[in-house]
Amino acid sequence: MHFEEMLVLLVHKGASDIHLHAGMPVLARIGDELRAVSQSAVTPEFTASLVEKLCTPQQKARLRAYRQVDVAYSLPGLTRLRVNFFYQRGSISAVLHALGSADTDLDKVSLKAEYLEFFRNQRRGLVLVTGPLGAGKSTTLARLVDEINTHHTRIIVTVEDPIEYLHRPKRSAVVQREIGSDAISYEKALLAAMRQNADVIVIGEIRDSATASAVLNAVYTGHLVLSTFVSSDSVGVLHRMLELFSPAERNINRVLLAESLLGIIHQRLVPTVKGQRTLIAEVITMTPRIREALKQPSQTDRLREVLREQGLEGYQSFDQSLLSLYHQGLVDYQTARLHAQNPTQFELAVLRKSSAQSPDEPGK
Repeated sequence: MHFEEMLVLLVHKGASDIHLHAGMPVLARIGDELRAVSQSAVTPEFTASLVEKLCTPQQKARLRAYRQVDVAYSLPGLTRLRVNFFYQRGSISAVLHALGSADTDLDKVSLKAEYLEFFRNQRRGLVLVTGPLGAGKSTTLARLVDEINTHHTRIIVTVEDPIEYLHRPKRSAVVQREIGSDAISYEKALLAAMRQNADVIVIGEIRDSATASAVLNAVYTGHLVLSTFVSSDSVGVLHRMLELFSPAERNINRVLLAESLLGIIHQRLVPTVKGQRTLIAEVITMTPRIREALKQPSQTDRLREVLREQGLEGYQSFDQSLLSLYHQGLVDYQTARLHAQNPTQFELAVLRKSSAQSPDEPGK
């Protein structure tokens, strides 16, 4: 079976990730299960041939220099894939992540309409999409871009490594630049975007202090900046970003970050009743009280307590997101409880909902 035929077959079966490691069978993640999908082992020659097939000369040079590189690959009419090539035990491995298509995949981003409207209507500030690796951050970022593209006339400049979703012009003009082929680094591309009359700047990921500094500068020069950041906890985002800076820079950047932030979308993926995966999201939009807590190190550690207070505007917890999916029948009870931040409170919320229903309308 040819490489493209294998990819088409696995994507049709619902594979989200495909692993090609020399000496092992082809592995595919379908739902939450990792399966061997070939009888024979992948050879070093095969993975090396994929580098020749999929990489540009610049990308090959980056692979040699940094021992890893990300590239994008399209299956026309079906999906785009993010491909990570890297060395292990002297040979090349490849992990392919299926991105879907912008026309179908972006509709799966299950953020409430009120949050989509809030973020797309902003003109200045920083929006962070956070979460662990493989949590669908790039898809949510692309959905926010599509929302702006659909509803506003703006100049949108994206800088990505690699470009994952292709955006067609709708009401906005979308300029997409890829690290390596179109730009040297996130930092330099971001600085250039401020000279390119951009209204909205999209940075694929904040990885270092130079990029973080350039992001804060872009916000303070009047831009809306959207980006992703790897983090296991929404409240920990501030600490992790500040760790990018030297100790002498952290206090001033703490204040700048607190004043720049419009909101944080922290997300995970959970399995659905159909064996696929769907988004759950904790959404924080900035209020004066949250900003003040972020500015003061002594208050930041109790931010979770502030967020949990009843009636706090602009906040959706993971458990609220899970409850909504459970009541829609998309996620079963055991899965929802397993992923809840507070399983006991989740149980009580389900019981309250069930008891509030009429006898003719039993709970799930």
